[in-house]
Amino acid sequence: MNNFWKDRNVFITGCTGFLGSYLTKELVRQGANVVGLVRDCVPQSFLYQGNEYKKIKVINGKLGDISLLERVLGEYEIDTVFHVAAQAIVGVANRNPVSTFESNIKGTWNVLEAARRSALVKRIVVASSDKAYGEQKQLPYDENMSLHGQHPYDVSKSCTDLIAQAYFKTYGLPVCVTRCGNLYGGGDLNFNRIIPQTIRSVINKEAPVIRSDGTLIRDYFYVEDAVKAYILLAEKMEDFNIKGEAFNFSNEAQLTVKDIVSKILKAMDSNIEMIILNEANNEIKHQYLSAEKARNILGWKPVFTIEEGLDLTIKWYENFLKVEE
Repeated sequence: MNNFWKDRNVFITGCTGFLGSYLTKELVRQGANVVGLVRDCVPQSFLYQGNEYKKIKVINGKLGDISLLERVLGEYEIDTVFHVAAQAIVGVANRNPVSTFESNIKGTWNVLEAARRSALVKRIVVASSDKAYGEQKQLPYDENMSLHGQHPYDVSKSCTDLIAQAYFKTYGLPVCVTRCGNLYGGGDLNFNRIIPQTIRSVINKEAPVIRSDGTLIRDYFYVEDAVKAYILLAEKMEDFNIKGEAFNFSNEAQLTVKDIVSKILKAMDSNIEMIILNEANNEIKHQYLSAEKARNILGWKPVFTIEEGLDLTIKWYENFLKVEE
């Protein structure tokens, strides 16, 4: 049994968020002493399903409060930081770019600066995104490509990524960056995302709505695979001498939006026709990742196929929405 996390002091930003809640629960199960930063009260968060949340220390505050971050890292003697808090919705970023930049860019430099001033932090994992690459002529994206997001969310992730690299290059901060595709799974409460939105529509016997023309190609990555990737990266950071590096994580299955909706309809045994609005703006046409580096260096590979991940996701929403009624 791996005892790496037993009694290790871990700080997780965004611990009630979609990825953060899964990551928090798994680290608690592995014996870590988890301290979680929470900005807003989200009673329906996946974090509160089960008893793991009873074992974490909750810090109410914002990424903008660097004094709070410094205090947390010092008082709780934090060894490992997972910075996964972010404003993660593209549409929100387009409508509210400044708040997205405040959260995703300033929030990142605050976390890293607080860690730089701590003598105890040994490893930091920062969540970037495939969106950090912006639009590239060559696909799939690999880690050697330049980062040049052009739209607000993409730019915020390019900056997040570059700031993390700057803190390693300049100060030797022990940080690695993750770049994942579109995360999905039970517990995602952002119903404007295509997978939870489609599942809810089918449960309600309504037609799924696609805002784009349906041909956008994306990487869909199951949340439990992402959690395993984040944890493995943190565990191997010192042994493999990979501080300062970025890693793509993906199941390397490229699907159009129409493809993913069709898979959901099939899994839910539904004959409802999808509605295609063709109204999306500021969207990159094709985005998908190569995970060759993670496979070769970390020995990582995804556990779940897209079909297995969707089946688990559908079951979660069926139970969740039934309880909601």
